[in-house]
Amino acid sequence: MKQSWKPGTMIYPLPAVLVSVGETEQEYNLFTVAWTGTVCTNPPMCYISVRPERHSYEILKRTGEFVINLTTARLARATDWCGVRSGRDYDKFSEMGLTPVAAAQVKAPVVEQSPVSIECRVRQIIPLGSHDMFIADVVNVLVDEEYIDKESGKLDLQRAELITYSHGEYFRLGDVIDHFGWSVRKRDKKSKSRR
Repeated sequence: MKQSWKPGTMIYPLPAVLVSVGETEQEYNLFTVAWTGTVCTNPPMCYISVRPERHSYEILKRTGEFVINLTTARLARATDWCGVRSGRDYDKFSEMGLTPVAAAQVKAPVVEQSPVSIECRVRQIIPLGSHDMFIADVVNVLVDEEYIDKESGKLDLQRAELITYSHGEYFRLGDVIDHFGWSVRKRDKKSKSRR
């Protein structure tokens, strides 16, 4: 039987991401966001929702650029640490041994250790309440060749060991169930003949 749950507990699990911001090395910062995702494929767009009191909020609002860096099991500790420490007090790249490298299209840095880095340019900011949503155009995506499957050309999720976040805990992504459309393709000959 279903029961009512507090409204703040909504769609889980979420991708555990490190967002990088800043135009110069002196202001580079990393932070985590719980609310992120794709909003459109053509043109490619995504979003992050950020609390205005976060240190990175003003940097993000001023520069209008950020990078979403997907995280792995190896980056889990750094991801958690960057989510609970403030860039006002720490150089997070240095503290966690992460390497900021130049992005291809934006001034915000890419986390070199991340298997996928999505470069974004803010299109619109929507104040929503506790968070402001930054809707952004995806201007470039960088993928570490180590994690690209040679046969399919796709990101190998098993090898990358991407992590998700759910109700205060981190998880590795699970096993493949099947491919998109499998429920239709797996019809037996009898069901096809009845159509």
